[in-house]
Amino acid sequence: MREDYINYQGKKIWYSVYGEASQQTPLLVVHGGPGFLSIPDTIADFSEGRPVYFYDQLGSGKSEKANDHDDYSLAYFVSELDAVIQGLQLSEVILLGLSWGCGLIAAYMLDKRPQFVKALILSAPYLSTPLWEECAMENISNLPEVIQKIIVEAEKNQEFGEAYEKAAEVYYGNYLCRLDPWPDSVMDSFGKLNMDVYLTMWGPSEFSVNGKLKRFDLMPRLHEIPVPVLLTCGDNDEAGVKMVKDFQMEFPQGSMAVIPSSAHLHHIEQPLIYKTIVGEFLKDK
Repeated sequence: MREDYINYQGKKIWYSVYGEASQQTPLLVVHGGPGFLSIPDTIADFSEGRPVYFYDQLGSGKSEKANDHDDYSLAYFVSELDAVIQGLQLSEVILLGLSWGCGLIAAYMLDKRPQFVKALILSAPYLSTPLWEECAMENISNLPEVIQKIIVEAEKNQEFGEAYEKAAEVYYGNYLCRLDPWPDSVMDSFGKLNMDVYLTMWGPSEFSVNGKLKRFDLMPRLHEIPVPVLLTCGDNDEAGVKMVKDFQMEFPQGSMAVIPSSAHLHHIEQPLIYKTIVGEFLKDK
């Protein structure tokens, strides 16, 4: 693994690369959040056949923070992704997104219309705030009634205290990561979450969006993305199976896989299944 920085708009954006000498089309991984960081678990293994790049978005992980919270925006992150691709001199690339990273990738494809992106892999995709919130409400309805009441009350009053945090932990254990205990890499990423980014883009609630992404909805335009797209989700994913299926049907070249006995972090929970499915998709690309 090699790591370095790209300078963009006066800020240092961190990246790493595995398998840099490989000759096949590189994979560039776009992490979730907003405000989390790159986790190489499972996905770095694809470097056996091609270069795999990771980068931390502005304010996340090892990248520098914005001078002002308002600098965190969809428009900035789209332009940053383009700058990373150009800075890495990737003449061809396959983009792999995780959660929010999927929305960022799709927004990038629709805004920039890049001809050098050969395919997309969208894992646990967030592509529409309204549909995401519908999924969250459906998932919450399947939790114990006492947990439901705590979450609903917190949402109503916009008060997210200790009881809410404990209820959210129950939700996470069902729909984010079903491993017990969570891997150190996942715990580390939560510990390093930049709340300035998260609160600006998403808001204080896991289940409803009150930040800049409140009206984010790419569903009506997904049909404009012409490249092959693989969508993956866990069978207990907070990105619900029905929603992901609806996304898949909108892509002209969309395919989908549901990973059993897993949730939002299905690539970490079921690495062998995930690598088999994604590896097959990548075989001729």
